[in-house]
Amino acid sequence: MLNLHRLFLLHELHRLGTMSAVARTSSMSPSAVSQQLAQLERETKVSLLKQAGRGVVLTDAGERLARRAQEMLALMETARAELVAAGHTDGGVLRVASFQTPMIALAPVAVSILEQRHPLLRIEIAQREVEEAYEGLLAHHFEVILGETYPGGELVVRRGTDREDLLRDPLLVVLPSTGPWSEARTLSDLAEAPWALDPAGMRTGVWERTVLRSDGIEPWIRFETPDPLLQVHLVRSGHAVAFVPGLIAAEHLGGTRPLRLPGDPHRSLYTAARAGAREHPALLAFREALVEAAGTLGDLQGLDRLRS
Repeated sequence: MLNLHRLFLLHELHRLGTMSAVARTSSMSPSAVSQQLAQLERETKVSLLKQAGRGVVLTDAGERLARRAQEMLALMETARAELVAAGHTDGGVLRVASFQTPMIALAPVAVSILEQRHPLLRIEIAQREVEEAYEGLLAHHFEVILGETYPGGELVVRRGTDREDLLRDPLLVVLPSTGPWSEARTLSDLAEAPWALDPAGMRTGVWERTVLRSDGIEPWIRFETPDPLLQVHLVRSGHAVAFVPGLIAAEHLGGTRPLRLPGDPHRSLYTAARAGAREHPALLAFREALVEAAGTLGDLQGLDRLRS
């Protein structure tokens, strides 16, 4: 009988490439991972690994088994989901990873909905950026993640995952309510303004700089921070202008002047889960609550727009 945990470690080695990476994501030592995979080789009576320099790689047989392992793990998750649904179980723990703005604007409402409708279901939400969240999802640290795609970004669905669109979120520019930048009518009017932008290495920071440079603006970045609430605070205090997602506009942009951008750019928010768990009742309930929470957001149609 093949051991599912050892198959999972083989799959992780196939996905991550090194014993040390598998050890980190599995909270094990590299030697413990090696021992478990050696045991799997003894169980299968087939060479699954071979030396490559100072590390190991999978043999052809190891790669084939790793791909089958992914299928078996997905089937196991599907079976668990079906058993939970058949037993009408309303409890358990759903571990979620989300970046900041959904945690601010959507998570509190969604959790309140779930507390009322599924009081035995425990939701645990950790703040993670999208790439780290995906890694945690694939390593089975989380059951579902919230992600985002910015204009021009790749719409990649990771192998073995189930992705479901949640909402389209308008991207705004936010100006101080008073002072020299408060009456800007075009992006060009902000060519000399101090900006609060996301770090250059983040997809959001790349998008922000691309928008400004496509308008001939090399931004003066007075503040570099990935925290949208801090960016709004810096705008409110009159020390910067910033781009922010509409998701936080309803409750957090008081004392500022939010404007729509030319072309009305949006980011796309989505949830992703492992494909085998797509019908798990807890996941379905969480996704339903998020959609309902998104429906409570304020309408931004009345905002003024910067001219091209």
